[in-house]
Amino acid sequence: MRSDRIKSIFFLALPIIGGMISQNILNLVDTWMVGRIGNAALGAVGLGGFATFMSQAIILGISSGVQATAARRLGEGKHHRTAVSLNAGLMIVLVIAPVLSIVLYNAIPHFYYLLNNDPDVMLHGKPYFQARVLGITFVGINFAFRGYWNGVNRAWFYMGTLILMHTANIFLNWVFIFGNLGAPEMGAAGAGLATTSSVVLGSAIYVILGITQADKAGFLNIMPSMDEIRSLIRLSLPSGIQQLFFAAGFTATFLIIGKVGQMELAAANVLINVTLVAILPGMALGLAAASLVGQALGRNDPEDASNWAWDVVKVGMVIMGVLGLPMLFVPDMILKIFLTDPATVEVARLPMRIVGFTMIGEAVGMVLMNALLGAGAAKTVMVVSIVAQWLVFLPLAVLVGPVLGFGLLGIWILQGVYRALQSLTFAMIWVRGDWRTIKV
Repeated sequence: MRSDRIKSIFFLALPIIGGMISQNILNLVDTWMVGRIGNAALGAVGLGGFATFMSQAIILGISSGVQATAARRLGEGKHHRTAVSLNAGLMIVLVIAPVLSIVLYNAIPHFYYLLNNDPDVMLHGKPYFQARVLGITFVGINFAFRGYWNGVNRAWFYMGTLILMHTANIFLNWVFIFGNLGAPEMGAAGAGLATTSSVVLGSAIYVILGITQADKAGFLNIMPSMDEIRSLIRLSLPSGIQQLFFAAGFTATFLIIGKVGQMELAAANVLINVTLVAILPGMALGLAAASLVGQALGRNDPEDASNWAWDVVKVGMVIMGVLGLPMLFVPDMILKIFLTDPATVEVARLPMRIVGFTMIGEAVGMVLMNALLGAGAAKTVMVVSIVAQWLVFLPLAVLVGPVLGFGLLGIWILQGVYRALQSLTFAMIWVRGDWRTIKV
């Protein structure tokens, strides 16, 4: 791989990685702070976080649609229209998200028991989940801007905004969870309120940046046509559905683990949040690949698009392989930062090693999945992801975990196998090359 291509990958990926790492640090700080309250609160926040992801997933798909379109316009040399897809994305979010937020907020007290009927978990989980769904509109706004900044090679705006958001979130966690500076001591609900408040702040920053930095690209001054809105929906909806099923699958995984035991649920929350420290940089590289692929296709150079994807895969395998080493060789050193119960550490140890072992395969899957999204193959990604998770992993997880009694370890082994099969499938689809002829 040429050095100039490595530089191009890191120019795009480093600010995204920085933003993703800051997000992981926030998740870990949240986990550490809530962990001081106890296992029930920790399990409730983990379950509530993925339930929130599931609730807003259909909106999050707007990011990949905006990014694919903006990158394609940039490759075509239509700089003055790169932000038109952002305008369309914001319109869609503002129509759908507020209604979704209101409906969910009022419904949560009536259906939360379906997620977990443990009285202690419900006590912490209901108000946390309600506080999080209040921010769905602002999360949608943030993701639309994320797609735009990444698509036009200005991810530094994305990173800077996330760092400000997460700094505010950590401070507000300290205020609301523990009742500092005269605020009421809200526990897990305070963590939800802090997160939503920081997302509102991020939306305000993004709008200001859009007005000052994307005015000449059409932000808020070029109305998208109905064809452009339909095209964005066509690109975004499959991605949103895929993320909805992915988030629902993670929530279902928490439900399955909850049937094994509260200790296993607490361990799973820590495992997933720590794992994201390694996985999200791979996702950031995938977002860089999506932009590089989209821009190459905009230049009508599908061969270069293919090469970009494989170049990013190579970089991702190295980075994620290195990040997986501590999880593989010194899992206790990581787990004991967040878990005070020795029995919970024991339960989490081998699953953490499994995650470290599978990091290289995750790099391949995440980069090529996002490369396919950048090429406009959102339907293909949706089908592969849903089939692998819902028809393969989840039914076997129910069998292996609660039914046969292999517990958290058995579920984590299955997860590693299913993710490896998914990565292999994305690689085969990329090699086949049907994505080269998709119009955006």
